[in-house]
Order: sequence, then C-alpha cells, then structure tokens
Amino acid sequence: MPPRTRGGYTSGAPRRRPTGLERRRRVQLREVDPAADPDSVEHPQHDRDETEEVFEGAPGGPIDRCILRSFDKHIVAKIWLGQDRAPLKLVNHGAKLQLWELDMERSRIYETVHRSGLASLTSCSHRVASRPMLSAFCERWQPETTTFHMPFGDMTITLDDVASILHIPVTGSMISFSQSLHVDDANALLVELLGTTDVEASRDTEHCRSPSVRLLWLRDHFSTITDASSDDDIVFATRAFLLHLVGCTLFADKSATSVAVVYLELFRDLSMVGSYAWGAACLAYLYRQLTTATRFEVRQLGGYLTLLQAWIYEHFPEMFSSPDMSYTESRPRALRWRPQVIPDCSQSVRERLDRLQISEVCWEPYVDHRAEHPLPDIAWYSGCIKCGQVVEPYHPERVLRQFGYIQTIPPRPFTPPRPDRSILLEQYWERWTDHVLIDQSRGRRCQYSGSGESVPEYMAWYDRISHHIRAARALTLLRHVIFGGREQSVDVFWGALNEAHGILAGSDETSASHSTPSPAPASHSTPSSRPFFSPPTFVYPPPASDDPPPLIVPPPPAAVAPPAPAADPSSPAADCTASTTVYVRSKRKKKT
Repeated sequence: MPPRTRGGYTSGAPRRRPTGLERRRRVQLREVDPAADPDSVEHPQHDRDETEEVFEGAPGGPIDRCILRSFDKHIVAKIWLGQDRAPLKLVNHGAKLQLWELDMERSRIYETVHRSGLASLTSCSHRVASRPMLSAFCERWQPETTTFHMPFGDMTITLDDVASILHIPVTGSMISFSQSLHVDDANALLVELLGTTDVEASRDTEHCRSPSVRLLWLRDHFSTITDASSDDDIVFATRAFLLHLVGCTLFADKSATSVAVVYLELFRDLSMVGSYAWGAACLAYLYRQLTTATRFEVRQLGGYLTLLQAWIYEHFPEMFSSPDMSYTESRPRALRWRPQVIPDCSQSVRERLDRLQISEVCWEPYVDHRAEHPLPDIAWYSGCIKCGQVVEPYHPERVLRQFGYIQTIPPRPFTPPRPDRSILLEQYWERWTDHVLIDQSRGRRCQYSGSGESVPEYMAWYDRISHHIRAARALTLLRHVIFGGREQSVDVFWGALNEAHGILAGSDETSASHSTPSPAPASHSTPSSRPFFSPPTFVYPPPASDDPPPLIVPPPPAAVAPPAPAADPSSPAADCTASTTVYVRSKRKKKT
C-alpha cells in the first residue's frame, strides 16, 4: 500500500484542493476558546474588526452594514422586495387573569403575592391589543441594537419604562434556571411543589407535548382553595397562582395556552420571590420575542404585550392612545390608558410612522409620575439582562433623549455572551452600580424638557447605519400624491414633492429639523400644514453633481384641431387634393 503524506493524501497521487468546509474547519480549530477568557463578560467589546465579515448590499438596507448585520433576514428587507405578511397574531392573556381573582376568602394567598412585588400584574393587564399597531412597531425593531428604528433615531423600552408602567421590581437577583427540563423532571417538579399525583402531572405534560402545564389545568385544580384549606394546600395554591400569573403576563409564550414548568422553580421558597429582578427578566424576554418576530416566516408575537402597548401609548399619545380620566399617579401607568383596537391596516400604520415628527413624541412621559415613582438608578445600567437562557443587551446610551439628554453618536453595540456562562453574568449584574453610565457619558441635558435634541452629526450617522427609513417616508408621500385623485389641491401636490425631494436629497434643512428641534411645535408641521408656494424651483434648473436627477414635468397635451369640413368635389381644390392622394397611394403600391 503506498504511503500517505502528512496531509492524508497518497504519495505520488495528485493533490486535491481542500473544500470550503475543510477550510472553515481549519479556521475554527485555530480560533481561541471563548471560555478561556473569563473577563470578556466584565468588559463587553464595543469595537470589532471592520474586516471580519463582508456583506453585500440589500434593497432598502443600510449604507454602512457594520451594525445591522442581519438585515437580509429582516422583515423590512422582504417588504422592500414586495413580500408583505399579514399582521402578527398576538398572545394576550388579559381576559384569563380575571378568571382567577384573589378575593377576601383568599387573603393569605394575596399577602404572599403582594410581598413578591407582582401584585400589580393582576390588575394592569390590557384585555385587548392592536394587531396593526404592534405589528408595525415590530417591523422597526432591530435585534443588534435592541431598539426601534424611527425616522429620527433610536427608541426602546427601558427599565424605567418597566418600573413606571408595571410597578414591579427591576433590581434584585438575576432570574436563572437550568437550560431545559425533561418531561420527567417537569413531572417530578409538579409533584413536589404543587402536590399533584404523578398521573395527573404526566397527563397534562403529555397533553402539552412539552415540559409545560396548561393554564386551564392550574385554574381547575387550585382556584377553589381558600383560607379555610390546610396550610400545605395554601402553599401549593400560592405557587400555582404565581406560575399562572407569570405565564399570562411576563413570560407569555406562543402556545397561548400553557406555561413552562421551569418557572415553578422560582417559587420553591416563597419568601425569596420578592428578591428577583422581575422587571429586567420581563424586558429581556420581550426583547427576544420582538427579535424573533422580525423574521419574515414568523407569524406570532409573544411576551408581555401590555408593556409594549402601554409604552407606545406613553411615547406617542397623539397617534394611538385614549386616556382614562379617572387615573391617579399612585397606580401603574398601564392603567392610564384605555386600549383600543385600531381599525387601520398595517400599511396605514406604517405610513403614519413614516410621517412621524420629533414634536409628536413624548420623550419624558413620567415627569408627573416621579413623585410616586422616581427614576431608578439601574435604568442607566449598560450591559446584559437575562431571563433564564435568554440574554439580551441593554443600551441606554442609544436612547439618551428618553432620559432628557441630548443624543450623541453611541458606541457600537456589543454581542451578549453565551447563556451557559450564567455565573459571570450574575456577577456582572450584582455589581450593576459599577456599570452605569457616568455623567460624562450621558452628556448635556436638553435645553427644553422633552425637545428630543441631538448633536448635529447624529442624523447623518443614523441615516448611514439604519435602513432607508427616510426613503420609505418619501415613497409614502409620493404614494399619496399619485393616488390622491383630483380632490387634492395643487399646494398639497407641490408640497409633497418638495418634502420628498428634501428627504431623498438629504438636504440640510431636513437634517437640521431632526437634530436641533425648536421648542415651538409649529416648526415641525406636517406636509399638509406648512406653507406652500408655486411649483418648486428644483424642477427646472440643471441640478448640481450631487443632486438627484430633475423631475420631468410633461407639458400639457396639445389641443386637437377639429376635423376640416368635407370639400366640394366640383371645386378645383378638391380635384387637386384628390389627384395628389391618388398619386401617393399608387406610388406606395408600386414600391411594395
């Protein structure tokens, strides 16, 4: 047998070029094991090598792909290609919470729930949720930055929003549990902590086809227990109620009927339930649900939708909200609004967001709420938040305007570490005071409260790293011009063309209106309210080298002359015309 060489090839045989898979395997073997660097969690890497990956452009994608690296898989990329999807199916359990209420006969259960810090969830959940509105906002979510990309910059749900809207604790121990539960382990946990039989537990987990238990099963078995029951039954019912509560609110999954048994481990010691950072876990879980829903093939949205919907009402009150006049500031902010179903379609909500101005945003909605609920210091924490195996980055430096500060260009977002490094993540979270934004990183406060100011170079940077939001806004304006019909005025027509030209050309006036807004709201008027003039000047003169091609205005159609009366055959002119016509026809016939 001929000897083999070091590379594994037969001596004397022609060498074969390695395949792409073999080359990638060699590169992976040369890479350093991330587990050998225990300090990577303590110091998240904001800067990456610009040449580590090369991306090809996508229609509607950002000019600079250094941040939105997965844009090709985003729903927005599909929409630009004409592949739309129906509004997302929402998982909302607001009505189910009223099927298991804690009255005076269950005061012992309510006392434990109140000490856990989750009692406000029993009353602040919205019964209905708007599919077009939440679907449109989900399309603006970017997983890399964990923010909504609006026409004027980033916005996101912060820990301050969670604490103010829900009144649940955002500080405490990080919620961690085992990576996954086997069905047999889930059955054993139900028998130990809920006092059920193994047959009942196995029957329900088999019905769910997963280590989960139905919400209906929890209500049927434990909702009838009162203070007159035994102490063990009250403890079992309290754990079942808390599991039912978080399954309907904080950790609502896409099954829409069940809750994972793994959360039951958090209620083993009922005296320690109030020591967890439930708000941070809820926010991390909602971040992950929004990230999943940005994929084109996904048709459902989970998580606590009351938090998302109330956040939209708080920051965009003029567009979607309907306030409750009986609200008092001592209650959670989620109860301030009366949820309503928007009859518009998703495209209509998209266009409303495309036309959104800075003056229409309420950047600091909790000013009147600070007396009852001050701004928590942990809202300035910059790092990772976790819920079990879900780890998401949290970047307050990207949304400084929501804290009343002038928005600057933020550092590049860091990639969260692996969930299996839970010990390092917990240590990082426990020392959150060492990882808050210092005063130098926060910058200067806005000159006017709620003005949403930013540095002059912010919008130019944002237009490069974000997808073509301003171009989509221009297309929306042009769509209204094209399909407006004869009812629209000439001023609206030319005004829409002027604004679309300013957006596509990136004029200084448009950028300045986003970066340094005036305190007077009249400076940010909509296209229909601003003063219009005669046809724009950019149509006629030759454009500069950097300007887009001029708009060609077709001339009005020429008037059609009426047909000439028939000539008299007996006149000489008629003879001349007839002879000429006969000659031409005969000449054409000869040529053919």
